[in-house]
Amino acid sequence: MSPIVSKMDITTTPNDVQNITDECFKPTNWLLHYDSFDPAEDQYMSIVLNYRGNVSSKEANTAVQLLKKDCKVRLVEWCPTGFKVGLNDIPASILEQDDIAAFSKNAVVIANNTAISRLFSERISKKFDIIYSQRAFVHWYVGEGMREGGFPEAREDLGCLEREYADVLCERQTDDPDDCYVNDDNDNYY
Repeated sequence: MSPIVSKMDITTTPNDVQNITDECFKPTNWLLHYDSFDPAEDQYMSIVLNYRGNVSSKEANTAVQLLKKDCKVRLVEWCPTGFKVGLNDIPASILEQDDIAAFSKNAVVIANNTAISRLFSERISKKFDIIYSQRAFVHWYVGEGMREGGFPEAREDLGCLEREYADVLCERQTDDPDDCYVNDDNDNYY
């Protein structure tokens, strides 16, 4: 989302469409923290860019074209347009007690990027493998009605999802769902 600044900084923050659009695509403004995000390597599969306030379609389209031209956004080959732009002429509402400044124009991005696969691998899969290898907390879930076989199945699904993102990066698609994961001797799925 952009702009997100305190009420004290409202006078020094530019509020033109191009600037708020550029700010939306800076990793420092995202809700997830990517340590190794690389705009040249990590590709977007879809992007929804919603503007609020006095933003014309011409301004929005110009901002999107500049993003593409300046290589700030790299789309997968099979989705050359990639952007869905929404315009709402009502500015975003701010609560009185909120420290965030109100602006006449705002933008928010919801995007699917191949970099998320590293988060699956680094933050979820590795931690799951460590915890599940000790069967930690499994008894709580089983006691609440979940079957123990659901854990390896969920891990397989996550491994398949990681592989599908890797396929997008390599620009090759697999048609065989059995090729989505490999099980090693320690019940780890890749």
